[in-house]
Amino acid sequence: MRREISRHRGHEVRTMGDGFLATFDGPARSIRCALAINEGVEALGLQVRAGLHTGEVEMTDDDLSGIAVNIAARVATMAKPGQVLVSNTVRDLVAGSSIRFHDEGSHSLKGLTENVRLFAAER
Repeated sequence: MRREISRHRGHEVRTMGDGFLATFDGPARSIRCALAINEGVEALGLQVRAGLHTGEVEMTDDDLSGIAVNIAARVATMAKPGQVLVSNTVRDLVAGSSIRFHDEGSHSLKGLTENVRLFAAER
């Protein structure tokens, strides 16, 4: 996890049990990182779920908070094992990147009044 996060110019914010919270300087890098992590752990017989969202966050010295972090966490809970699931916001921002997606439909996420359309990134 840490090797791929670093290789894709990400920043590990914190771990949460068996989960990681990381930030990236671009949404395409975050998708490619999550896909690389999934590919890397397959050889170990493991599967990882990833949920990606982008938006405004509140930063302290060693943590992030805010609605964008909450949405990313909720997207992650919707992901199936081995899946990289992104919000429509992330998908829209990587237009032209050659990353392909499968539409997973519109979903109600806890704490949000509007549904969010989710997309699975394809390898």
